Amino acid sequence: MGKKKEGKKNKSARKKNREEVTLDFAQAVTQAARSVRTALSRSLLDGGLYAGQDSVIMALFEADGMTPGALAQRLGVKAPTMTRTIGRMEAQGFVRRHADAQDQRQTKVHLTEAGQGSVELISRAAAACDELALKGFSDKERRVLIRLLRAVDLNLQGIEPPAAEEE
Repeated sequence: MGKKKEGKKNKSARKKNREEVTLDFAQAVTQAARSVRTALSRSLLDGGLYAGQDSVIMALFEADGMTPGALAQRLGVKAPTMTRTIGRMEAQGFVRRHADAQDQRQTKVHLTEAGQGSVELISRAAAACDELALKGFSDKERRVLIRLLRAVDLNLQGIEPPAAEEE
């Protein structure tokens, strides 16, 4: 009879530990993401870029000439937020807006020379931030962490992650 009761205690303790880990996970990921964003933003500020503008520049670098709505959707922000960001970036000289050649009702956003020139700054700042964040991690640990974080992201988006590969 004592073993049965002990088994229930262990099961209850495991469940409690699992709940604590889940809470710790969400808090840890949120705090780590905040810290990464803060460190990256500090580096980018030296080049005149504010938080979030690097994402806009990199999205346009990959596919120049997107509409503000397409940019907003791609970056997961609301259209009014993107419109304000584009306005600020246009005033800073990083982007320009033009009416679409085929449909004058649509506006397309393009990188300026200054915007294109900031891609290197963004890449260097991101690499430096990565190195700082992953200091002391082996190459294998870095690969595993990135793979796991991508799987978490896919889970949260409701997308089935690809089959795991052996490390």
